[in-house]
Amino acid sequence: MVFRSLVALLLLAALACGCTPGSISPQTAGPVAQGGDTLPSEVEKAVGPAYRSPELQAFVNRVGQRLVSQASVPGSYRFFVLDQPVANAHALSNGYVFVTRGLLALMDDEAELAAAMAHELGHLTERHAAQRERERRVVMDAAVEAAMKTGSITVGRSVARDGLIRLRRYSRDQELEADRVGVGYITRAGYRGDAMITLIEKLRRQSALEDQIYGQPEDSREPSALSTHPAADDRLVALRGAAGVGPTGESGRAGYLAVIDGMSVDDPPEEGFVRGPTFQHPTMRIAFSAPRDFRLYNDHEGVLGVGSDRSLLYFTCKAGSVPGRLDDWMRNKLQPTPTDIQSTEIGGAEAAIGARPRGSDTGLSQVRYVIIRRPDGICYFNLLSDGADRDRRIAAMVEATRSFRDLTPAEAAALRPYRLRVVPRSGGSAAAYAARMPYPDLKLERLLALNGVDDAAGFARRDQVKIVEP
Repeated sequence: MVFRSLVALLLLAALACGCTPGSISPQTAGPVAQGGDTLPSEVEKAVGPAYRSPELQAFVNRVGQRLVSQASVPGSYRFFVLDQPVANAHALSNGYVFVTRGLLALMDDEAELAAAMAHELGHLTERHAAQRERERRVVMDAAVEAAMKTGSITVGRSVARDGLIRLRRYSRDQELEADRVGVGYITRAGYRGDAMITLIEKLRRQSALEDQIYGQPEDSREPSALSTHPAADDRLVALRGAAGVGPTGESGRAGYLAVIDGMSVDDPPEEGFVRGPTFQHPTMRIAFSAPRDFRLYNDHEGVLGVGSDRSLLYFTCKAGSVPGRLDDWMRNKLQPTPTDIQSTEIGGAEAAIGARPRGSDTGLSQVRYVIIRRPDGICYFNLLSDGADRDRRIAAMVEATRSFRDLTPAEAAALRPYRLRVVPRSGGSAAAYAARMPYPDLKLERLLALNGVDDAAGFARRDQVKIVEP
């Protein structure tokens, strides 16, 4: 859910600034072994690289294969951990089932891992993707027929919109069905039947935390008619009335916590690290700092920054030479042609700054482009502010781009991803453990969500706890 909202903001930033995103990530190495298995390159291109831990990959594959064999799931499947910090799980119709390490960090035991993969297996065995595609074709055919019969494109669009809303509601029903089927799989495999419930509760807590982190208003948290997923509360109500949902069965907590201990909770080093308002890339050896009130969100294609007033910053790098002076390139290549173009120097390198003309499609927004020459290409910032204080704000954002610099070899070598650690709870308070978390804000809230508890009292009942350390 959060990922989709960030993509929308990223696209807004790119469209408003009129530049095409490049790639900020250099080429990564090939797929990782998974208990003798590998992720084919064509699959890796579609879903991203597998996490480089043969032990963790083998563990996840073992749990998945146990589900398939003991629950008599029809078909052949392959299970992988993706090297992504966002909590997610999904499956491909050819039998690949994926969980991200971001999701693994939230889980408390093997049974919850089994529940996540059983839900995805439910989608596959019930052929939900094929059903959605058939329904989508019916919707589009009806829209085309309506447009042809009435001679009105507007009527066709209306039919398509109504049909797609119904299709999204249909998709929510499929989510509930995948939960129900998944519960059957985990109980037949010997896992505790309430693992799907405790997993969804953890995802609900994480969603609430992300709303706090990303500044989502309260009234935006409920799913709309266009949402493809039911609310967590709806899923929990449906599950609590289902047969077989109970605490009986295996949890596998100790083994699970042992195998995730030390797992990265950051973006891969090849993608760079966000540290508060600062972005540092150990592979490309570059860094910059946004204004202090900005939150930075890292993605394969670039870095999106969102200010407290909803000002936007988008940063990326692009390989390839730019001939001639950068200010001339900006003047001759960008459309509409920027105004107030100036040649400058940032971080010891040639740079150019220009403004998007007022009224070109930005209304009263202030838009700036900042381009910096690199030995192997260019890096650029697209900046947008449309608040009441936009003139002062855009000037501060431009000034922040001047923090762009090269990291020294020693600085780059010292950068390491944050790690999840499983430690005994030795009597310390939740606040004391939260103080060890390497985040600038919401330390306690992050700690509680990570451990799947609502308050300090719930944390105190844990014998082992998860924390994040540098």
